[in-house]
Parts: sequence; structure tokens; C-alpha cells
Amino acid sequence: MTYDIHIVGGGLAGSEAAWQLAEAGFKVRLSEMRGGGDTTPAHHTDDLAELVCSNSFRSDDAESNAVGLLHQELRALGSLILREGDRHRVPAGSALAVDRDGFSAGVTAAVAAHPNISVVRERIDTLPDTPAIIATGPLTAPGLSERIAAETGRDSLAFFDAIAPIVHRDSIDMETAWFQSRWNKGEGTDYINCPLDKEQYHAFVAALIAGEKTEYREWENVPYFEGCMPIEVMAERGPETLRFGPMKGVGLDDPRTGRWPYACVQLRQDNALGTLWNIVGFQTKLKHAEQVRLFRTIPGLENAEFARLGGLHRNTFLRSPELLDATLRLRSRPNIRFAGQITGCEGYIESASIGLLAGRFAIAELRGETLAPPPAETALGALLSHITGGAEADSYQPMNVNFGLFPPIPGRTKKADRKKMYTDRARTALAEWLAA
Repeated sequence: MTYDIHIVGGGLAGSEAAWQLAEAGFKVRLSEMRGGGDTTPAHHTDDLAELVCSNSFRSDDAESNAVGLLHQELRALGSLILREGDRHRVPAGSALAVDRDGFSAGVTAAVAAHPNISVVRERIDTLPDTPAIIATGPLTAPGLSERIAAETGRDSLAFFDAIAPIVHRDSIDMETAWFQSRWNKGEGTDYINCPLDKEQYHAFVAALIAGEKTEYREWENVPYFEGCMPIEVMAERGPETLRFGPMKGVGLDDPRTGRWPYACVQLRQDNALGTLWNIVGFQTKLKHAEQVRLFRTIPGLENAEFARLGGLHRNTFLRSPELLDATLRLRSRPNIRFAGQITGCEGYIESASIGLLAGRFAIAELRGETLAPPPAETALGALLSHITGGAEADSYQPMNVNFGLFPPIPGRTKKADRKKMYTDRARTALAEWLAA
């Protein structure tokens, strides 16, 4: 098939960009190296849009949460990723979590069946000379990474990203653990809770810090992304750190005592069948045997069987504020746009969002038109502004969408009212942008 644009990378951003362009009537060549003899250290399948870390798209609350607002904006713009996310939703309180395999299979089927998209299983090692979107993500193959570095004249920044373990549901002891969402949000039974008393908690933290870790000497001085910090790194910050983070017991009533536990480990459903549950916030670089030994000391997980153990991989991203223009084009080669995590956004939905915008900017350009970026008052616009100019290039770091990226609400406002004001303003701004 002859094509109008070449998209390199079939993750969330590349799949979303391809879908937007194809729906607009343009022919797309989507190159994905997995399935063509190559893979990455983090992927396990050849499916498009595979979720390699959590199965959660985070909060779906569009009234008081920036990522929930981003969900709402993507739905309004016909996002394939949100459509399949909604179709493959699993219980997770107020969050949008998905059946990991069903979701990626759904995206793969939709993209492969579209008459305007040709999915080619191939590795691309050069920057195309034709209109293109590079959406290869943080695990870009070495050959293409070298070409990008040579073109930009700057070394890419890098950070560590970690993966949490997944447990078989039937191996969890429900005589000790119980179902409950924090503060009974959502269905109130969307999480499995494993309680620890004070002695158990401090013994676990000590063993976690002392546990044998995988070494990454070739990646020395590479920082961790704060939003996906290995649990043992958090523990090293202080003995109580985990009690105010992923092991927080607040809002959870242990049915055996009627009280909140001193600390608590939560597991969230990972697939539609409810047979697999991931340990929330337990990203780790512990060696695999050490993970099994240590995590089985958690009450309720003494006989846990693991479908997947945790791990760590190195991510790279561009100095986007310096290298990309307001429509995500590479300044030195404007036929090329970048999208997804390689631009320095962090998170599944953020990656898909930048893929959607890259696709829509490309649509306008192929039509000989100009599309103004979404207003900075919207979640899409706030995230894009951060990537393309809202941060200093030398200190630029991956960022999830949050209200701190939005223009401030003028005047003095009550903190309780501010989030609602952000979301109301964003809806108005998005409606005006879509109308224009």
C-alpha cells in the first residue's frame, strides 16, 4: 500500500496517531519491530499498545482530577485507546483499570482491520525523509536512538522505570486478606487488602532494604522516575515512608479487628477474569528469587504464585522543549514529529494523548491547513505546553498530567473549589477549540 505518512512504533501513542490519521482518510504505514524478530526488555507479546507496567489508566474522575479530565477530553476527540480502555475495563474503584491482554488485543484488532492502515513488522533504524511520526517510546532500538542523537546533537536524557509483580488470585489467602476499596470508593470491593501489624511492617521494611537487588552498573547516575519508584528505594528514604505511600492502611477496615491496619498491601485486578492481581505500588529491582521469598512474608501472600515478577528497565526521552516546535515537529527536520513517552510525557494516557495530538497536527498539515494547539487551559493543552516549551530544557523531566501544569486560576480561591474551577474552565476551552 502506498501511504501518506509513516508512523514508527506501535505502542499507545503510535496506535492512537495511526487511528486518528486513518479515520481522517489518510493512508498510514505503521512500523512495529515486535513480531518482526525484535523485542524489548519490557515487552512480553507482539500486540500493539501492550501495557508493560501497571494495568491502570489512573483516576477516571473528571471533576477533580487532571488525568480524569484528560480521559474525558480524549473520549471527546474519538480516542481509540480510551474506547478500548472502556470496553476492557475491570473493577478499580474510581480508577480506569483494564484487562491487560484484552485491551492490547482490542487495539491490535482495530488497527489491523482498518483499511487505511498497513501494519508492517519491521525495525526502522533511520529517520524517514517523508512525513513521519516517531513514537518508539522509551525503549527505542539502539540504531534509531543513535540516529536521533546524531540529528539532535544532544544526548537523550534517561531514567529508570519499574514493573510491579502480578499474583494468581487463587493463591491469595482470603482468610487473612479481604476485599475493600479505600474509603469504600467505587464498588467498595475492588482491591484485595493484606494487613500488617507494626512488628510485621518493620520486619518487612528491614528485609526489603537488605534484600539482594539486580545491579545496573552500566546505567549508573540514571535517576528514577518519581511516579514509578522501586519500593525498596522508597523504603530507604525512611522506615515510615511506605506507610504513607503504597502500604498506607488509612481508610481500610480490617474485618477481623474493625480497625485500620498499621500498614496494608493492596492488590488490584489485572484481567477481566479476575484471575490475576497486581501488587499496587510494588515496582521493584529485587532479584526474582528474593521477590518470591520476601513478598511471601506478607500476610495473605504466604503461598502466592506469581504470574510475573517485578523488574526495571531504562527509559530515554528527548529534551523536547528545546528540540520540538509547538506541533511536535523536530525543528531540524520538520517532516518528522515525535509522540508518546519519548517526548518526555509519563503515563499511558499521557502517551496516547500526545499520539492523538501528533496525528491531528499531521492531518492538518497533510490537508494544507494549520491546527492551533489546544488551549493551555485544557488537559491536552497543558500537557503539550509542558512538553514543547513549559519547562527548561536542561532540567526537563518526565511528567504526568497534573493541575500544576495548568495556568493558575486568577484571584484568591478556596482549595476545595479550585479543582472544580480548573475542570469547568477546561471544558469551556476545549469546546471553543473544537468549534474553531
